[in-house]
Amino acid sequence: MAVPVPPSLSLPVIEEAFPRQLHPYWPRLQEKTRTWLLEKRLMPADKVEEHADGLCYTDLMAGYYTEAPEDVLQAIADYSAWFFVWDDRHDRDIVHRRPAAWRRLRTRLHAALDAPEHHLRHADPLVAGLADSLVRLYSFLSPSWNTRFARHFHAVIDAYDREFVNRTEGRIPTVDEYLALRRLTFAHRIWTDLLEPSAQLELPDPVRKHPAYARAALLSQDFAAWYNDLCSLPKEIAGDEVHNLGISLVTHERLTLEEAIAEMRRRVDSCISEFLVAEREALEFADSLSDGTRRGKELGAAVRTCVGDMRNWFSSVYWFHHESGRYKVDSWDDRSTPPYVSNEAAGEK
Repeated sequence: MAVPVPPSLSLPVIEEAFPRQLHPYWPRLQEKTRTWLLEKRLMPADKVEEHADGLCYTDLMAGYYTEAPEDVLQAIADYSAWFFVWDDRHDRDIVHRRPAAWRRLRTRLHAALDAPEHHLRHADPLVAGLADSLVRLYSFLSPSWNTRFARHFHAVIDAYDREFVNRTEGRIPTVDEYLALRRLTFAHRIWTDLLEPSAQLELPDPVRKHPAYARAALLSQDFAAWYNDLCSLPKEIAGDEVHNLGISLVTHERLTLEEAIAEMRRRVDSCISEFLVAEREALEFADSLSDGTRRGKELGAAVRTCVGDMRNWFSSVYWFHHESGRYKVDSWDDRSTPPYVSNEAAGEK
């Protein structure tokens, strides 16, 4: 049964026009990712026991890449869980003023991204966990896909570094700066890249960069980023954050908080309506690829699968934000400190 959604965050069009999907492998996925977090020492046993299932990280991926083979979905789900743990480490390094620790981690992650097989036994669980994820993700498609994925994730790490500087200096980026940076820190291109192993076919550049395909992909990711900002706003205000679209709107556009929330909702609604148009164009593009040749048939089918998963992203992101303990700030003992974060695991002794 769906959880109740606060009226301020309710999107009836998602609930009505974007039926929720869930990969049939999900129960095993949840179990195996929970075990992986323990084996890789990414969360202490007590935190895994108390919070892992309630954080719904596997639900998010199982609701997105619904056509993926099981081994692909497992690798993506573990990588996604790692990403959330990394995001928490980054946040704690900022909150506790640990620039040297962050710089060390940033350097090691860049290195692991280029040669994951050499970092599988790294002493830092975050580095070893990323390496393990990458070895698996890099096994599905070609070296050219791996190179592209690595290039895109190097950019994400660098964007996290820019966010680190902004937050430690208390600098709130302008709206335009924030929009560009958020597309990197949310890893738009990474989640879009992962559509391809899920569809079991690497898309050539002319297909991947075709305006119809690229537009639908961008809108699905922008929706997720802006809706995340809308749902995260109370948590990030409580934590004295500077990185949120609402905070940039209040600071630089001189909007009231209520006006900023209305503007964020407008952007979210626009992503949905524009996606519905882009989706039709992308599916027409897929049909045009099916030109009677075997290759054309494969490409057309893969694009249709990818576009279907882009659609899934809307409902998966929407329900994740209302089911995951990550956003239930009002239930936390300390609204600025997530209960699922281990101070010791983050280097806080």
